[in-house]
Amino acid sequence: MQFNVKSALSVCAVAVLLSACGKKEEPAPAPAAAPAPVAAPAGDVVKIGHVGPTSGAIAHLGKDNENGARLAIEELNAKGVTIGGKKVKLELMAEDDAADPKQGTAAAQKLADAKVAGVVGHLNSGTSIPASKIYSDAGIPQISPSATNPKFTRQGFKTTFRVVADDVHLGGTLGKYAVQTLKGKAIGVVDDRTAYGQGVAEEFKKAVEAAGGKVVGHEFTTDKATDFNAILTTLKGKKVDVVFFGGMDAVAGPMLKQMKQLGIKAKFMGGDGICSSELPKLAAEGMADDMVYCAEAGGVEGEGKAGMEDFGKRFKAKYNADVQVYAPYVYDAVNVMVAAMVKADSADPAKYLPVLAKTEGYKGVTGTITFDEKGDIKNGALTLMTYKGGKRTTLAVIR
Repeated sequence: MQFNVKSALSVCAVAVLLSACGKKEEPAPAPAAAPAPVAAPAGDVVKIGHVGPTSGAIAHLGKDNENGARLAIEELNAKGVTIGGKKVKLELMAEDDAADPKQGTAAAQKLADAKVAGVVGHLNSGTSIPASKIYSDAGIPQISPSATNPKFTRQGFKTTFRVVADDVHLGGTLGKYAVQTLKGKAIGVVDDRTAYGQGVAEEFKKAVEAAGGKVVGHEFTTDKATDFNAILTTLKGKKVDVVFFGGMDAVAGPMLKQMKQLGIKAKFMGGDGICSSELPKLAAEGMADDMVYCAEAGGVEGEGKAGMEDFGKRFKAKYNADVQVYAPYVYDAVNVMVAAMVKADSADPAKYLPVLAKTEGYKGVTGTITFDEKGDIKNGALTLMTYKGGKRTTLAVIR
C-alpha cells in the first residue's frame, strides 16, 4: 500500500487546528486494553472472513475451502438468521494468502481492520499460526478447518479454534500404520519445511520408532520444488519400502512421478495435505492402485455418512466440482460460528466468543463438534484412505 506524505501532512495540519496533533498540557491517560471490534448491529450485515490460498500451487484446495464457506453463508441467508430480534444478512469477506505467511498476516490485518465478526481459516498451519496473533490481539474468533500443527492452539490465545484433529494424532496414526499394517522395514521421510509438513513428519517419525520401526533417512525439500531426483536417489540407495511425505499434493504428485522414473517401488504415505481428489491427476502415471496411503483429519461413519454424502451432492450441484478435502470442515466452521452468535444473541465477538468456546455436541456434516479448553476439537476423527482406479477409498475411520 502506498503512503502519500503530502496527504498525511495535510491531515495533520488540519488536526493541529483541532488540537489533535499538538501537545496537550494535561498528562495523557494510560492506554486502555484494545477493545474487541464490534460487528455490525443486528439488522445489518454481519461480516465473516475467510482466508485460504486461492492462487499458487494449491489454489484448488484454497478454492475448495472458499466454496465451502460460500455454500454455508448462502444456505444460512436463505434460511434466515435472527440476532438481537432482527434478521441479519451474512456477508463473506474472502481473502487470498497464497499459502504464504507474510501474505497471510496481511490478509489477517485487512480483516481485523474491516472489523469482521469472525474468521474461518487459514488453510495452512504456516499461515494460520502467525495470523492467529493478529486475530487474538483484535479479539476476533478464528476457526481453522485444516491447520493441524499442534502449536496453532497451544499459544494461549482464547480466540483460536479448529475443527480437525492435530498432527500428533494424524502423524502418530500414520506412523503406526506404516509399521504394523504396511510392514515397513526401511522407512524414508521427506518434508517440505513448512509448519505443516515438518510438524506432521516429526510426529510420524516418533510413531514409527514407538512402534518398533526404523527411519533410515529424512530428506528435505520445499513447498515450491519440482525436482526431487537427488533426495529420492538417496532414499533409493537406502532401500526404502515406505516413503512418507510431509507436505501438499502439488509437490507429492511430481514426487510420485519421479519415484516411478527412478524405479522406487515403495509405498507412499502422507497426511491430509496429499489426501485430495486432485492427487491422481497430479501424479498421473506415477500412482498405482494401493500405492498411496494417507489420512484426512476428520471423518464420519455410520449414520454420519449420509450427511457428508448429501453435502457432496449439494457442493457438486453448486460448483460443478467434487470436494477436494476441507470444504465440509469450512462449512461446519461457519455454521458453528453463526450458531454461537445466535445463541449469544449478538454478533459482537466479545459477547459470542465465550459461547463459541463452550460449543458442545454441535452436529455438523463432519461429525459432532465439541471444543476443549485449548480450542481443539474433542475426540477428533481421522480417515485412513488409499487410492484405487484414481479414486480415494476409505480404509477406516479412527478416533
